[in-house]
Amino acid sequence: MSEQEVKSLKSRVSKFRGGSQVVKAEIVDEPSSLVISAMEGKRFHFIGAGGIGMSGLAQLLLRNKAIVTGSDQAGSKITEKLCQLGAGVRIGHSTDNLVPGTDAVVVSAAIKENNPELQIARRKGLKVYKYAQMLGRLMSCYRGIAVSGTHGKSTTSGWLAYCLKCAGLQPNFIIGAEITQLGVSSGTGDGSIFVAEACEYDRSFLNLRPKIGCILNIEQDHLDYYRDEHKIVEAFSEFARGIEPGGVLVANGQDANVAKVLMDVSSNAELICRTFGFDKSCDFCAQNLELKDGLYSFDVYFGGEFLGSAGISLPGKHNVLNALAVVAMAVSAGVEPQRILELLGEFAGMERRIELKGRFGGITVLDDYAHHPTEIRASLEAIQQRYAPKRIWCVFQPHQYSRTRFLLDDFAESFMLADVTIVPEIYFVRDSKSAKEQVNSQILAERICRRGGEALFIDSFDEICDYLKKNVGVDELVVTMGAGDVWKVADEYIQWLRENS
Repeated sequence: MSEQEVKSLKSRVSKFRGGSQVVKAEIVDEPSSLVISAMEGKRFHFIGAGGIGMSGLAQLLLRNKAIVTGSDQAGSKITEKLCQLGAGVRIGHSTDNLVPGTDAVVVSAAIKENNPELQIARRKGLKVYKYAQMLGRLMSCYRGIAVSGTHGKSTTSGWLAYCLKCAGLQPNFIIGAEITQLGVSSGTGDGSIFVAEACEYDRSFLNLRPKIGCILNIEQDHLDYYRDEHKIVEAFSEFARGIEPGGVLVANGQDANVAKVLMDVSSNAELICRTFGFDKSCDFCAQNLELKDGLYSFDVYFGGEFLGSAGISLPGKHNVLNALAVVAMAVSAGVEPQRILELLGEFAGMERRIELKGRFGGITVLDDYAHHPTEIRASLEAIQQRYAPKRIWCVFQPHQYSRTRFLLDDFAESFMLADVTIVPEIYFVRDSKSAKEQVNSQILAERICRRGGEALFIDSFDEICDYLKKNVGVDELVVTMGAGDVWKVADEYIQWLRENS
């Protein structure tokens, strides 16, 4: 869709009802007795309790006087914390773990049907919830804020949760990564607000019925599940239609696919739509951007009226858009505009989101979660602006064979801002045997070189570390990148730098 078509489509969308004055959503900060009455005394068993999202759900249930048991294949700090909070979590999967009197079972996406605990739960006729279904059930007891989009969900939802907490709203939240300053990925509070990521894979976000829904962007991804981009947009439209009557849709006003969603819901008189972006036509707009030491400051306008100035501590222009989304959601949740603008710059970021691991001997080491071409480009640009190194060494671990194959040329182009790209083998998640046979990391490295970049395939993490030790110089930067376990390279390399600098 051309820029002119996007503008034409936006002009036909009823973006905001109520004029230029900031109209707050009907979200108030009051404890919800509805949650306790719905959960108190109920017994829930979590299969895969050690996952980030699953443990967050378990904590919320414990907070609301439910009885929680569970299991996981291996022990961790997460399972230890759940036990400290009163949950009965066992290591290993066994039919003995499912105690008598269990009311419902919650399963993570990683649990297969042949799991013994799941099998016996089904034989007993117990209610079984997928993670997303239970998340939706809990959100229905709160005033939910759900953050969706192909990119930026964890950063934006974590940023919002942090700011709402600092503003005194005492939110509950479940995020897909750790909030650096809080040291947690989930938390409970006495307020009525519940912030959560809304993931589009498997259409799981359609289980959520938030009061405020956010769409950061829509691009091709998860093409092992969705037939094409059109089906992805359809799913986001359905997510937007699921926002509670009288609720708010916060949406990227400059994204062509999001514009299609806005058009789809424009006839819904019970939905307030608020756009954000750099264009003056957006409801929440950032203008007069200034870049200093690799970080942006900017002025924020709402409906053409100046709200105030802000600066952020996260690098990259894409994080200005994330910040605008946070402002729009926070204001809709009842935070005064000036207060949220003050809080924006205090947020230090999320685990594995351009995370500084350390600097030793003039070498900077970062770790980043980017695993989609758009994210890779945005991260590399932000890294260049923030650190201005002599050279960027990017160790990229592709995530899924199917994603790599579908977006191969886009991946190759996305690494043009890296001086050297090192690619280990693709991280296997849920691919078919045929998908594994059609692409590999060697193909990606060759495609990057064909585009004019410098790339090489090195299979093992140990060999990659050895290569970095021999070749990275002073004032250069290494970033490990991907959604798999490539962070192990950064940790090992940092350890070596500590010992040898």
